[in-house]
Amino acid sequence: MVKKLISFGVLVQNYSSPLVFNRLASNNAAMAANRERTFIMVKPDGVQRGLVGKIIKRFEQKGFKLVALKFMWPSEELLKQHYSDLAARPFFPGLVKYMSSGPVVPMVWEGLNVVKTGRVLLGATNPADSAPGTIRGDLCVQVGRNIIHGSDAVESANKEIALWFNEKELVNWQPATQAWVYED
Repeated sequence: MVKKLISFGVLVQNYSSPLVFNRLASNNAAMAANRERTFIMVKPDGVQRGLVGKIIKRFEQKGFKLVALKFMWPSEELLKQHYSDLAARPFFPGLVKYMSSGPVVPMVWEGLNVVKTGRVLLGATNPADSAPGTIRGDLCVQVGRNIIHGSDAVESANKEIALWFNEKELVNWQPATQAWVYED
C-alpha cells in the first residue's frame, strides 16, 4: 500500500510499514545541539583597554548568539568561587586581586560547539602561544593580562553561568540571521 504523508511541508512516500518523518523533531534536535552555552568574561584589562566591542564582534561574526551580558565590578568572594579550582596555586591571591581591580563584562554565548569554538577564538592562555587571528593572539602580549576568560568544558560553562547569572537573566530569543548560520 502506498501512502503519501505530508509533515511540515515535506512529502514522504511510504511503500511498506508506516514511515514517520517529522521534520519538526529533527529541527528540534538540531536546535538543541545549537543551544550549547558558554561563559565568556572580558577581564579588567580588556575593559580598560576598550576591547569589549571588538570581542563581542568576533563572537557575533562567528555566528554565535549573545544571551546574557553584565557590566559589573566583581567582589573577591565571587571571584574566589569562580576560580576555586585554582585556590591552591601560588598565583591565586594575585589573580583574585587583579580580577577585582576593575569592572568586568561576563557574558553567555549560545551556539553549536560554542565552548570548544569559543576557546579557539580566544587563543591560548599565554598570548605568546596564541595564533594570529585569535583574540589573545591579536590583542595581548602577556599571560597576566590576557583580557578574557572562557569556559573550558560544557560542565564548567554550566557552573560558571549559574554562578554569574540567574535564570531570568538568560534571554531566549531567535536572531533573524539564525537560518543563515545553521542548516535545518
